[in-house]
Amino acid sequence: MDSSIVSVLFGTFFFLLILGAPISVGLGVAALAAMWYLGDNPIKMVQIAFSSVGAFPLMALPSFILAGALMEAAGISRRLITVAESLAGPFTGGISAATVIACLFFGAISGSGPATTAAVGMLMIPAMVKAGYARGYGAAVTAASGGLGIVIPPSIPMVIFGISAMGMQPSAEAVAEYGQFQTVSISKLFIAGFLPGFLMATCLLVMNYVRCRSAGYRGGGEPLSLAKIGQACYKGFWSLLAPFVILGGIYAGLFTPTEAAIVAIFYTLFVGIVIYREIRLKEIFASLEATTWLTGRVLLVLFTATIFGRILVENQIPAHIAEAMLSFTQNIYVIWALVIGFLLFVGMFMETLAAIMILVPVMLPVAYSVGIDPIHFGIVMICTLSVGFQTPPLGENLFIASGISNVSIEEISLRALPFAFASTIAIAVIAIFPDIALWLPRVMGY
Repeated sequence: MDSSIVSVLFGTFFFLLILGAPISVGLGVAALAAMWYLGDNPIKMVQIAFSSVGAFPLMALPSFILAGALMEAAGISRRLITVAESLAGPFTGGISAATVIACLFFGAISGSGPATTAAVGMLMIPAMVKAGYARGYGAAVTAASGGLGIVIPPSIPMVIFGISAMGMQPSAEAVAEYGQFQTVSISKLFIAGFLPGFLMATCLLVMNYVRCRSAGYRGGGEPLSLAKIGQACYKGFWSLLAPFVILGGIYAGLFTPTEAAIVAIFYTLFVGIVIYREIRLKEIFASLEATTWLTGRVLLVLFTATIFGRILVENQIPAHIAEAMLSFTQNIYVIWALVIGFLLFVGMFMETLAAIMILVPVMLPVAYSVGIDPIHFGIVMICTLSVGFQTPPLGENLFIASGISNVSIEEISLRALPFAFASTIAIAVIAIFPDIALWLPRVMGY
């Protein structure tokens, strides 16, 4: 490996980040500098960029973003949160536990951490304050639970991971030692993320109970009412049906994740216009505008990260990194600890999609080399990066929760640390026991 190309590529990238350049600019300029150093024709950069958006699964990205925006406009997300709120009851920490459950519900239709935090936080943070919770705690539990938005399928980062990993194959040595690895597909990732998502939510609920009991946050004055739950489920029937339509169709093999995203859009429009009659033309245009802006931002990062990753692979940098790590240790648990620790650190400074696109070409060969299944690795990677939404300095969920609650980022960050610890424990369990991620796809014949 030519160490000079590594210096040019990563040196330029980190220098631009220190100057405050957007990550897409840093990736693009670093790739251009490396190509200039290698003597490649810069037109190759354009060819790679355009080929990166030719994958059919990538169509799911804007479709799921649009579906999530329309569901909020149609009142679907609000009714899901009402169902979660009806489950609070008189239990210790009931209303904050309902916040975690609401994020679980909303994550099943949005695929985005910040979108989940914003939608749930607007309703649940004021409800927690009204119930006597500290405003900072309400913001912290919402910011922490918002990360479930990218773990519970459908998930935008799972789409990006699937696209990034599809072209990568294990070495002949890895196949000879560990046997055939599973092929990476977005459908399989969606199925594999289901149980890990519930495990992370369970750990957040346990931590919430411990902290609420310590702080003396009691449940509501009203007893748990089956009539109230039934009424909320009746009013939110079509909202509750949305995740089953989206995920049930994928799991049953009726349509691909890309087709499921289109189905989600038409389902939302039907429910919002015909049944709930809440969605208006103005809101549809606003959803389209938000989708265009967010998709453009993601695709710009995808363009530049694809070029950056291609240069890494062509110069065999990932293979040398894998070799160096394996020369240090071949203990799979130590490697998992190093990988999780590194991803937790990266998540503090880099947005999730960019981290996935940059790091998959570097870290997946290491996973193959020690016999880690790529689906298992992808789920652990996404779960770990989801913690970055609640850790400063980048933590997007912190900024959203701060804006809703009018509490400082510093206070929310401190209150969110125990939840980050609980999530890390869940991630370690998922890493140690691969069947948590791989059992469901295997049972369903994927």
